Amino acid sequence: MNLDIALRMTEAALRQASREGAAICVAVVDAGGHLVSFQRMAGAGVAGAVLAPRKAYTSVALRAATAGLAPLLAPGGELHGLNDDRFVFSAGGLPLWADDGEGERVAGAVGVSGGARAQDEACAEAAALVWRTR
Repeated sequence: MNLDIALRMTEAALRQASREGAAICVAVVDAGGHLVSFQRMAGAGVAGAVLAPRKAYTSVALRAATAGLAPLLAPGGELHGLNDDRFVFSAGGLPLWADDGEGERVAGAVGVSGGARAQDEACAEAAALVWRTR
């Protein structure tokens, strides 16, 4: 993950948000969960600036899309009892995979917040597409 690709990813998410009619915040983190790029659209809610980086962090830390994680928090679930305010279990976070020659590894993640669930997911997917086609 580098700044150039992260900026292109956030721009793609913002373009998708404009098509969706959503005002979002978008964050891209590296494999260690460190913020590489963040953008906030005019009119985006206050919470999005906190939630987008946390969705990206959650995706990279747990190596999974955030949309499917909530059921794992229920009693008996693999993540039951996980209580860390850095993690967010709502749609909009996607891990970014890369092949390092020894197999697939998580190279970073994107997090989007501010729209409806489907809008956040569409914007995150637009950013992830930039990563996959780099």
